Amino acid sequence: MYHPLKSAKSSNIGDYQLGNEVGEGTFGKVKLGKHILTGERVAVKILEKDRIADMDDVKRVSREISILKMIRHPNIVQLYDIIETEGQLYLIMEYASGGELFNYIVAKGRVPEPEACRFFQEIIDGVDYLHSMNVVHRDLKPENLLIDDTHQIKIVDFGLSNIFQSPAETLQTACGSPCYAAPEMIAGKRYHGSKVDVWSCGVIMFALVCGYLPFEDPNTTLLYQKILKGEFQIPRFVSKEATDLLKSILTTDPTKRFTVSDIRKHPWFNLVPYSKRDGH
Repeated sequence: MYHPLKSAKSSNIGDYQLGNEVGEGTFGKVKLGKHILTGERVAVKILEKDRIADMDDVKRVSREISILKMIRHPNIVQLYDIIETEGQLYLIMEYASGGELFNYIVAKGRVPEPEACRFFQEIIDGVDYLHSMNVVHRDLKPENLLIDDTHQIKIVDFGLSNIFQSPAETLQTACGSPCYAAPEMIAGKRYHGSKVDVWSCGVIMFALVCGYLPFEDPNTTLLYQKILKGEFQIPRFVSKEATDLLKSILTTDPTKRFTVSDIRKHPWFNLVPYSKRDGH
């Protein structure tokens, strides 16, 4: 899968023509690309090797690449190819033209419940598949959920992901975005990867149906206190079914928190017709 190249001076890399910058990652830019022969649009994540400085960064990048190589699911962004030059690694990836779910929510104010439900079904499908492959994402948020040209969700950014050996295994590293982090992670406890991902999904569902986040405070200490206590208010315009599911997911005790299979059985999750989509 690796294609070492001598130089990357032109705006072409391998079989791809590079276009405008569409994003910025930790280790470099993301550009729009086009396959020279087929015209297919791709996202090209450019990792600058000199920015991958210490061993932790090297581990993080190699883990992200190995996870992307391993996963194939309609709701997870696909890695097509890796091209290596002296100074860069180019990850050729599926392009999602609709941008971030975050911007979509902001533009709409909030997402009508039937549409929010369909997005949520796709998010849960992708997350369930990851867990079945023993992968925990650990940074699920609307900024890491893209919308493609068929209006489907694509989960992206596996930089903080990890692989666990068995569902019983616990992890220790606190990571991700504070507003989406589960209470047990914030408290510095050992945690189950699937349970912290489910909590983040609950925060995303809240953002979809309410148009804002359940836990917000400019003061990080106060934000953490709110999350640890599970203090949030659900507005009256949210349906009874959605309210019930949100409360069942955003439960501070991970042993009582809904699992993915609990979520799938809930009436709100089945608000719109739905067929489970597996990886292929």
